[in-house]
Amino acid sequence: MTLNSSLASRLAGWGLLVVLGLNLRPILSSISPLLGEIRQATGLSFQSSALLTSLPVVCMGLVALVGVRVEARLGERRGIALGLIMILLACLARWVLGQASALLVTALLGGAGVALIQTLVPAMIKREFHQRVPVAMGVYSASLMAGGGLAALLSPVVATHFQQWQAGLGVWLLPALGALLLWAWLPLGAARNAQVAPVFKGLRNRRAWLLALYFGLVNCGYMSLVAWLPAYYQQLGWGVLPSGSLLAFMTIFQVLAALLMPVLAQRGSDRRPLLGISLSAQAIGYLGLILAPQALPHVWVALCGFGLGACFALSLLLTLDHHRDPRQAGQLAAFVQGVGFLINAISPWLTGWLRELTGQFVSAWIVLTVTVLAMLLVTRLFSPASCADGPLTSN
Repeated sequence: MTLNSSLASRLAGWGLLVVLGLNLRPILSSISPLLGEIRQATGLSFQSSALLTSLPVVCMGLVALVGVRVEARLGERRGIALGLIMILLACLARWVLGQASALLVTALLGGAGVALIQTLVPAMIKREFHQRVPVAMGVYSASLMAGGGLAALLSPVVATHFQQWQAGLGVWLLPALGALLLWAWLPLGAARNAQVAPVFKGLRNRRAWLLALYFGLVNCGYMSLVAWLPAYYQQLGWGVLPSGSLLAFMTIFQVLAALLMPVLAQRGSDRRPLLGISLSAQAIGYLGLILAPQALPHVWVALCGFGLGACFALSLLLTLDHHRDPRQAGQLAAFVQGVGFLINAISPWLTGWLRELTGQFVSAWIVLTVTVLAMLLVTRLFSPASCADGPLTSN
């Protein structure tokens, strides 16, 4: 392999991480800034409309839990291609159809597509970027969050231009199509491996469950903020575009944290100090939303975004630390994401329920504050010595 071809191959790998990540959150975050128009057109209640965010996350969890079988049957190339096709079809259906039932079905379809990709990417990162895993995880996480922010910012703009809220949801078929074409053209991704994979024993391993619960709880604030942050500020008198732009502003700090914190993590093996900083930032941000939402809204949103962006990347990196072998690390990451996303799915539904019960969103921010403070204590358990290869799989 020549120097130029080697460099091109490496650039292709980094580029694919970016385009894959960009497609994994618009199916969620495009809903929130248009929620008022969607509810008016479809008659969905606050609690029912929360399903548009919760159902994709449920799919992410359920599909990730069978990630070992997905990888064995499809392989990375076909599995990720199928995921992109499902996202594309979900966005297309959202543009063409406008009924509540269609939105719920596309939430399931798009969520399953996102789940396929998220299940297969961590093992690919562990294999293809074995000397730069923290940085690669940061690039992937930052791209994922950037896609969510762009959707929150641009969906109302597209909807206004076409004078149709469906267009704001459906336009995200274009990046899915672009990613699918790029994925088919570039050679990254392993073919199906006929070799029998080790049997994952996560259901019987307390460490795997601890990692899964930790991943779910440190990241559950993202789903609540994506679903309800614009609605919260609209309730406080903000317009649709300004409230939606808050999610885009939050994404800037998510991306910065997802890039910066894994780079810092590359310098050592102890993830606890950086996780402690990230959880503290979340807690301060939620307290600001509770106590002074109008005073410094961008500060509180920035702190929430920084904490959430860092926690997503670092908690996945913490999971990959538990195995040197890419396939076994991928199996553990799939289990952790599966349980974690099922926990995440409860978050926007719970927020919507609390909003209908109390008439305001403050109670939800209180629950999130208590949760991240509790996770600060749990973080102490993840010493580098405890992350050595353990009995999570067997041949």
